[in-house]
Amino acid sequence: MAEPTTDQTRQHSTGIRPLYFALLVGGVCLLFVLNLALGSVDIPIESIVQILLGGEVNDVAWQQIIINIRIPRAVTAILAGSALSVGGLQMQTLFRNPLAGPSVLGITAGASLGVAIVMLAAGTITSIFAIQQLSALGSWFIVIAASIGSAAVLLLILLISIKVRDNVTLLIIGLMVGNITIAMVSIWQYFSQPEQIQDYLIWTFGSLGGVPLNQLWILAVVALLGGGIALVLSKPLNGLLLGENYARSMGLSVMSTRIWIIVSTSLLAGGITAFCGPIGFVGIAVPHLTRSLLGTNDHRVLIPGTLLMGAILLLACDIIAQVPGSTTTLPISAVTSMIGSPVVIWVIIQRKNLQASF
Repeated sequence: MAEPTTDQTRQHSTGIRPLYFALLVGGVCLLFVLNLALGSVDIPIESIVQILLGGEVNDVAWQQIIINIRIPRAVTAILAGSALSVGGLQMQTLFRNPLAGPSVLGITAGASLGVAIVMLAAGTITSIFAIQQLSALGSWFIVIAASIGSAAVLLLILLISIKVRDNVTLLIIGLMVGNITIAMVSIWQYFSQPEQIQDYLIWTFGSLGGVPLNQLWILAVVALLGGGIALVLSKPLNGLLLGENYARSMGLSVMSTRIWIIVSTSLLAGGITAFCGPIGFVGIAVPHLTRSLLGTNDHRVLIPGTLLMGAILLLACDIIAQVPGSTTTLPISAVTSMIGSPVVIWVIIQRKNLQASF
């Protein structure tokens, strides 16, 4: 029996991708409903569907829990998972490094520094939740500070990458820059009063439940803007995979592409970090999972797939973090690290040579 040709394999892979995307969309919907149903109070799915369709249920408390608490939390999980995953995908392509990501390259630490400057400025602490409750302007202030911090670190890493071409060396430099940023925040905390740093420490644990319903649209605007830029950059990102010299020969402006990648990733990582705190490993693990599932490096396919896969992963992590049936809520960053690390190890073992994708 004749072996299938490369073209036949590619056609088969292309043919099953719509099925994979349908499964991903179905997974997001299923986990979204489960996220609304499970928690310290179990609510029947029938009642949830009725509430989502605009109906009323006998228990008014259920309706308040769903509308004011669980829907904002679930939507935040979708936005955060999608944004961090696409940010990680762009970083891996830009630096052609399979272990690049917002948390590893210090971009998340830079966003944390921006938030720390806001919260610990002038020797006093300002609660991030208090700032968000003031007005939309307060939330935008936090987002801008976090985005500037993440952009500054990313720009520094990008400038270093011009001189340093080795991916492993660049990864180590990124880790060191992140450590320097964290050290600056630690020194700032050391000279603050204990009560002044408590809110910041709680924020660093990560949480998807800190975005009020009336401020959710701000997070959505930032995530959609950053994600929209990433979608527009699909073809330029494909060009970068072929090498900068080849990309230039095809008429691609490499410098312009880099700048827009910085803008997109800064908005995605900075906005999510500002509202949810530092969330690690999502930006590293999800792009590799998506590549393995879809079997392609084409960013026109990878970016939508990564958006959906990131939403699925963080929705699942949030269900675990809420410890259904208990009043305990675990830090989301701890859960993503526990799940993300084995995923990365598994992908590395399965693919054996991650560098081949770059």
